[in-house]
Amino acid sequence: MRFVGSFGALLLLPLLAQVPSPQEVFRPQSVRPLTGRLNRVPLFNSNSPELVFTEGILLSTFPPQGMRHPPAHLHYAFRGEFAAFLHHIADAPGAQDDRTFYLGFLIGNPGPQPATITLRQGASFLTQPDAPFVALPPLVPNPLGWVYSGPGSRLTDFLLRGGHQPLAPSVVVIPPGEERVLLNQPIPTRRLGINRNARSVVLRLHSDQPVYAASLGLFATVTPDGQEAPPSLERWRQLLREGNLAGPRDLAPTPLDAPAGQFRYGRVSGVALGTLWRAVLTDPNQDTLAIPAPGDAISYGISLLPRGRMGTDQDQTAPMLVRYPDTAYRTHGNYTVHYSLTLPLVNRQSQARRVVLGLESPLKTDRNEGGLRFWQPPAPQVFFRGTVRVRYIDDTGLPRVRDSHLVLRRGQMLEPLVEMNMAPGQKRLVQVSLLYPPDASPPQMLTLLTRDEQ
Repeated sequence: MRFVGSFGALLLLPLLAQVPSPQEVFRPQSVRPLTGRLNRVPLFNSNSPELVFTEGILLSTFPPQGMRHPPAHLHYAFRGEFAAFLHHIADAPGAQDDRTFYLGFLIGNPGPQPATITLRQGASFLTQPDAPFVALPPLVPNPLGWVYSGPGSRLTDFLLRGGHQPLAPSVVVIPPGEERVLLNQPIPTRRLGINRNARSVVLRLHSDQPVYAASLGLFATVTPDGQEAPPSLERWRQLLREGNLAGPRDLAPTPLDAPAGQFRYGRVSGVALGTLWRAVLTDPNQDTLAIPAPGDAISYGISLLPRGRMGTDQDQTAPMLVRYPDTAYRTHGNYTVHYSLTLPLVNRQSQARRVVLGLESPLKTDRNEGGLRFWQPPAPQVFFRGTVRVRYIDDTGLPRVRDSHLVLRRGQMLEPLVEMNMAPGQKRLVQVSLLYPPDASPPQMLTLLTRDEQ
């Protein structure tokens, strides 16, 4: 491997171990855009405000006519396949209310015919008690899905395995002009002895008629005997028609051409276009991908975005079909988007080579720098936390599936997901799948590297 840079020395003091300052490491190599593109499945993306203090509308695609607060409704109808992603945090001290906060998801049928809604896949996890954040090594084998840290990590791992929770009936028929609640889930805080908690949700749906959707927040109903109960359908309907946007509002995004020191992506609240990125990664005008020469590497961006296109000029973020004016212009992060990538590898060299495939989190840039920059050691900030699946043929010719949970910090170099020995002329098909986890910071790079000759 060709490196330009140096490693910091660790100075051990009698009473204090001083962590070395990170040293920049540069790796000259090829950086390529992903082929393919996002599909055209609309995604109801409810992630702003992330921290919610007040009851109100989080995201509504209902028409504004007849609503008390028309700007809270974006007027977008879903038909056929669509998906929903919801992520919100309840904060009892900020809300100054000890009641449990509930996250609701409603679908309304405006047409003259009954609408049949099919729930094809669903999952929802809380930070506490479902998926607390825990410290994990950079790479842990995760064959059974028992390794996770945080609700985004557990949610995407669960969905990657085809998991499904019965959050609602598999089929819901909505009469003309009516609404139904598909999600009515608590985000408990004080009754768990904590002040703050988060819930992450993904629903994959199909409707045979045009329908509208809304995510809403309400505090629990208190019964006459002082007990808490989930909000009723009538309370959700009343909030939809009479409520305003929930708060506090997140900081609004800046224009994409704002100066660097003033730039802000913002959080997403609206309907995005795209839930799956499928690609076959090959050399130009070829049907295979030649492994690089010893010591060289080829990298493909994952979740590339404005100001983080890594010199490829590719923006992978999904466009927003409708959005609130104070929320992100695009889905910067592509949370829960499924990346399904196929690499038809071939060794065109005259000798056997050992190749490594892995994910890494180089320093973000928009420029073509002729390679990637890293820090050694990486910064403490976690930039990726989730499971990556690799299907491949091993060195004995047997098909393998390897699931690995990764924790990548800012500037962290490649964590090997799989290593293979390839004979001259040998071909090897490799497939990589991941759902981009909520709480990750883009972009990452999928890197193919050939080990130096010994």
